[in-house]
Amino acid sequence: MSKATQAGMGGGLLLLTGCAGVQSIAPSGGAHTAAFNNLFVIFLVVCGFFYLLVIGFLGAAILRRRREGDTGVPMLFRAWVALVSVSLVGLAFASWLTDRAMASYSEQGSPVRVRLTANQWWWDVTYFGASHSEDIRTANELHLPVGRPALIELKSNDVIHSFWVPNLAGKQDLIPGRTGDIALLPRKSGVFRGQCAEFCGAQHAHMALTVIVEPEAQFRAWSRRQLATARTPTTAQQLAGMAYVTTRECATCHAIAGTSASASVGPDLTHVASRSTIAAGTLPMGRGGLYAWIADPQGVKPGAHMPYIGLEARELDAVVAYLESLK
Repeated sequence: MSKATQAGMGGGLLLLTGCAGVQSIAPSGGAHTAAFNNLFVIFLVVCGFFYLLVIGFLGAAILRRRREGDTGVPMLFRAWVALVSVSLVGLAFASWLTDRAMASYSEQGSPVRVRLTANQWWWDVTYFGASHSEDIRTANELHLPVGRPALIELKSNDVIHSFWVPNLAGKQDLIPGRTGDIALLPRKSGVFRGQCAEFCGAQHAHMALTVIVEPEAQFRAWSRRQLATARTPTTAQQLAGMAYVTTRECATCHAIAGTSASASVGPDLTHVASRSTIAAGTLPMGRGGLYAWIADPQGVKPGAHMPYIGLEARELDAVVAYLESLK
C-alpha cells in the first residue's frame, strides 16, 4: 500500500471519528435530528445522481460531435426535463413528509414544558409544573426524559443567542423581545452538549448547556430532588457560609430556596453542587472550581456579570463549604 493511500485512509478515518460524541448530528440521539439526517441523505443522493449525469453528458458532448440530421437531442432533452421535474416533485414531497413527521413528535405522550432564557453568558432553565409551586428553576443544565417530547420556550434577556443541541435537533435563534419555541424528542439516554450558536459577545465560546437525557424514573427522581429546598448546613463552617451568601452580596443576584436569598438576576443556587459544571461549562463542578470561580470570576470568564467581591480567606472557605453542600 502506497503512502498516499495510507494517508488518504487515515484522513478518512479521522473524519469519521469526528461524526460522533456529545456534540454531533451523527449518530443522532433525537427524533428531529434523525428525520433531518434522513432528508439530507435523500437530497445528497438525488443531487449527487444529477451531478454525475451532468458530468457524463458534458464529457459525451466534448467527445462526440453532433451529426447532421441527428434527432436524438430533442428526445434526450425531453427525457431530461421529465427526469428533473419528477425529481424536484419527489424532493418537495420528501421535505413535506419530514416537516409533518417532525411536527407530530410534539404530540406524542405528555410533553415536558420548559422555558429556556439566554443571558450573557449562561442559560436560565425553568420547568413548568402542574402548579406554580411545582415549577423548577435551575441553570446551565437541561434534564429530559427518554421518549417524551420537550416543548421549549425560548427567550433572550440581552442580545441575540442561538440554541443548538446537534445530537437532538437543529438551531433556533433567541431574539430579545420575542418568544420562540423548539420541540425535542430524545430517543436514547446520554449526556449531550448544547451551545449558543450565535456570536453573543466576548464569552460566546463559554456558553455551553449540558443536556442529560435519562429514563423516565430517573427524570422524575431528579425533579423531586429539585423541588426540595436547600439542604440545612451541618457544620459551623457551612453555617457561616450560609450566613454570608444569604445576607451579603450573593443574595442580591441569586436565589436559594428555603432561605432569605430570592433574587433572580443570576443562576438559582438551591442545588448548584448537583450540576456538572460551573459558569456554563467553563469549569468542572467541585471544590477547586468553586474556589476559582468565587475568588476571581473575571479571571475565569472576563466580562461575565459575576463581579469580583474580594472575600477574605475564611469567608471564601465558608462560602465554598456551603455551596458545595447544596446538592
